[in-house]
Amino acid sequence: MAMNRDMMAKLSQAMGQVQKAQADLALKTADGTAGGGIVNVVLTGGMTVQSLKIDPEAVDPEDVEMLEDLITAALNEALQKIQAMQMGQLAGIAGSILPGLSK
Repeated sequence: MAMNRDMMAKLSQAMGQVQKAQADLALKTADGTAGGGIVNVVLTGGMTVQSLKIDPEAVDPEDVEMLEDLITAALNEALQKIQAMQMGQLAGIAGSILPGLSK
Protein backbone atom coordinates (compact mmCIF):
# COMPACT_ATOMS: atom_id res chain seq x y z
CA MET A 1 0.00 0.00 0.00
CA ALA A 2 1.56 3.25 -1.12
CA MET A 3 1.57 6.30 1.12
CA ASN A 4 -0.13 9.34 -0.24
CA ARG A 5 1.61 12.70 -0.43
CA ASP A 6 -0.33 14.13 2.48
CA MET A 7 0.80 11.35 4.78
CA MET A 8 4.40 11.70 3.58
CA ALA A 9 4.25 15.43 4.24
CA LYS A 10 2.86 14.82 7.74
CA LEU A 11 5.60 12.30 8.49
CA SER A 12 8.28 14.69 7.26
CA GLN A 13 6.79 17.47 9.37
CA ALA A 14 6.68 15.17 12.38
CA MET A 15 10.34 14.25 11.95
CA GLY A 16 11.23 17.92 11.98
CA GLN A 17 9.10 18.47 15.07
CA VAL A 18 10.76 15.55 16.86
CA GLN A 19 14.22 16.91 16.09
CA LYS A 20 13.23 20.37 17.31
CA ALA A 21 11.63 18.91 20.43
CA GLN A 22 14.80 16.97 21.22
CA ALA A 23 16.92 20.09 20.81
CA ASP A 24 14.51 22.12 22.97
CA LEU A 25 14.42 19.44 25.64
CA ALA A 26 18.22 19.26 25.78
CA LEU A 27 18.21 22.92 26.87
CA LYS A 28 15.78 22.34 29.73
CA THR A 29 16.67 21.17 33.20
CA ALA A 30 14.88 19.41 36.02
CA ASP A 31 15.93 19.25 39.62
CA GLY A 32 15.42 16.61 42.24
CA THR A 33 15.91 16.92 45.96
CA ALA A 34 15.95 14.53 48.87
CA GLY A 35 16.26 14.76 52.60
CA GLY A 36 14.66 18.18 52.75
CA GLY A 37 17.24 19.65 50.37
CA ILE A 38 20.27 17.87 51.78
CA VAL A 39 20.87 16.42 48.31
CA ASN A 40 20.03 18.36 45.16
CA VAL A 41 20.64 17.16 41.61
CA VAL A 42 20.00 18.97 38.33
CA LEU A 43 19.62 16.98 35.11
CA THR A 44 19.42 18.26 31.57
CA GLY A 45 16.71 17.14 29.19
CA GLY A 46 19.46 15.19 27.46
CA MET A 47 19.70 13.04 30.60
CA THR A 48 23.08 14.30 31.79
CA VAL A 49 23.86 15.43 35.31
CA GLN A 50 24.43 19.17 35.28
CA SER A 51 25.11 19.48 38.99
CA LEU A 52 25.01 17.57 42.24
CA LYS A 53 25.05 19.33 45.60
CA ILE A 54 25.39 17.54 48.92
CA ASP A 55 25.09 19.32 52.24
CA PRO A 56 28.25 18.48 54.23
CA GLU A 57 26.05 17.49 57.16
CA ALA A 58 24.81 14.55 55.06
CA VAL A 59 28.29 13.06 54.86
CA ASP A 60 28.54 10.55 57.67
CA PRO A 61 31.26 7.95 57.17
CA GLU A 62 29.31 5.66 59.48
CA ASP A 63 26.17 5.84 57.30
CA VAL A 64 27.17 5.95 53.64
CA GLU A 65 24.04 3.99 52.75
CA MET A 66 21.80 6.90 53.78
CA LEU A 67 23.69 9.26 51.49
CA GLU A 68 23.44 6.77 48.64
CA ASP A 69 19.69 6.53 49.20
CA LEU A 70 19.32 10.33 49.19
CA ILE A 71 21.26 10.67 45.94
CA THR A 72 19.20 7.89 44.36
CA ALA A 73 15.95 9.55 45.44
CA ALA A 74 17.02 12.95 44.11
CA LEU A 75 18.10 11.47 40.77
CA ASN A 76 14.85 9.53 40.42
CA GLU A 77 12.79 12.65 41.10
CA ALA A 78 14.68 14.63 38.44
CA LEU A 79 14.38 11.74 35.95
CA GLN A 80 10.61 11.60 36.47
CA LYS A 81 10.38 15.31 35.69
CA ILE A 82 12.42 14.89 32.49
CA GLN A 83 10.24 11.96 31.43
CA ALA A 84 7.11 14.03 32.02
CA MET A 85 8.56 16.78 29.82
CA GLN A 86 9.33 14.23 27.11
CA MET A 87 5.84 12.76 27.22
CA GLY A 88 4.29 16.21 26.98
CA GLN A 89 6.29 17.03 23.89
CA LEU A 90 5.59 13.68 22.27
CA ALA A 91 1.86 14.01 22.93
CA GLY A 92 1.88 17.38 21.19
CA ILE A 93 3.70 16.00 18.17
CA ALA A 94 1.45 12.94 17.99
CA GLY A 95 -1.59 15.19 18.18
CA SER A 96 -0.39 17.25 15.25
CA ILE A 97 0.02 14.12 13.11
CA LEU A 98 -3.09 12.27 14.25
CA PRO A 99 -5.58 14.76 15.73
CA GLY A 100 -7.32 13.37 18.78
CA LEU A 101 -4.49 10.97 19.65
CA SER A 102 -3.02 13.17 22.38
CA LYS A 103 -6.34 13.53 24.24
